[in-house]
Amino acid sequence: MQSIAAINVVAFKTIVTKEIRRFMRIWVQTIVPPAVSALLYMMIFGTLIGSRVGEMDGHRYIDFIVPGIIMMAVITNSYSNSVSSFFGAKFQHHLEELLIAPVHNVVILAGFVAGGVCRGLIVGALVAAVSLFFTRLSVENPLTTVLVVVLTSTLFSIAGVINSVFAKGFDDISIIPNFVLTPLTYLGGIFYSVKLLPDFWQGLSYINPVLYMINGFRFGILGSSDISIGWSFVVILSFIVILASVALYLLNKGVGIKS
Repeated sequence: MQSIAAINVVAFKTIVTKEIRRFMRIWVQTIVPPAVSALLYMMIFGTLIGSRVGEMDGHRYIDFIVPGIIMMAVITNSYSNSVSSFFGAKFQHHLEELLIAPVHNVVILAGFVAGGVCRGLIVGALVAAVSLFFTRLSVENPLTTVLVVVLTSTLFSIAGVINSVFAKGFDDISIIPNFVLTPLTYLGGIFYSVKLLPDFWQGLSYINPVLYMINGFRFGILGSSDISIGWSFVVILSFIVILASVALYLLNKGVGIKS
């Protein structure tokens, strides 16, 4: 008879494999569109408008915005994958099979989050490849770059699970991305340096957690940032701990699932 630990390992691998197969099976809908959107951003903002902007924080404008565009794709797709997949499992009532199985809720959460991270990183890599048509994209701090993108992808994958727990219909899973995630992302310093803003708006920008993620990634790519890299890691890790605790609490209580 298998031990509980072995069962949980198998469960984790199964969930992750299912998640990867799910979004890769429809890669035309899940992988390609973000790359096309990024291509348009780089063409319009980076090339056409960027030629008039000149430099931003000592870098060519296209070089400045590319890290933000990559991170935007990672954030959006990590979130979208976990929220749609977890809600689909809840809606089709096969999530209950996991909950009654001898599988720990930590493993269930980790499996769905890992699936979201995989999609986010794949899309991010594709967008980075597209950016090579516009810029050289030299990575100044490889370790920082990898850590920031993986941790950020993890954070938003967890957030997607929380959204899906409370969602009662398919319309509910689009509210947070449209009215919270998109504004935070666009106001997170993708296309501008917060140093250019008046003092009031600078102060307001500093309460936007996405600002720390985008600038942390920009530091890894370009070696410069509006935010201390230490603060970027503090904010990202703090939000991961908080959201993971909330997600586990909701799973343990069966909120939105057992009711």
